[in-house]
Amino acid sequence: MNVWLQITDTAGAVLVFLGAAICLLGVVGMLKLPDVLSRSHAATKPQTLGLLLVLAGVALRLRSGMDLATLALIGFFQLMTGPVAAHLVARSAYRTGQIERGELLFDDLDAQLTEPGPGPGGEPEPGGGSERGQGS
Repeated sequence: MNVWLQITDTAGAVLVFLGAAICLLGVVGMLKLPDVLSRSHAATKPQTLGLLLVLAGVALRLRSGMDLATLALIGFFQLMTGPVAAHLVARSAYRTGQIERGELLFDDLDAQLTEPGPGPGGEPEPGGGSERGQGS
């Protein structure tokens, strides 16, 4: 066997092992962390990095054009869907009151959800805005 093929196979095996270990750490974080925001962070960041490392390791092992294109598509869709799914989970947790708003450093969503809307007569409700978090 060629020395370079042996080196790439070994590097691929190391990348697969590292990616699997990072994914395992993400799962442990999801089980141990206390709140929704921390868990969504643990569900996306290490899982995405771990999967990309596994894909890179598999790519070093397979080496054919069609396999590499498939692995690239898997990585692309993981990078596109993982953060969006975590954002939607965190936003729905915020809207349903499962997040302690006092513990947030910045609460940009509060201003969007508490803007004064039209009252029953079509006029803005008095005092509908929130002054919290506006630097006063």
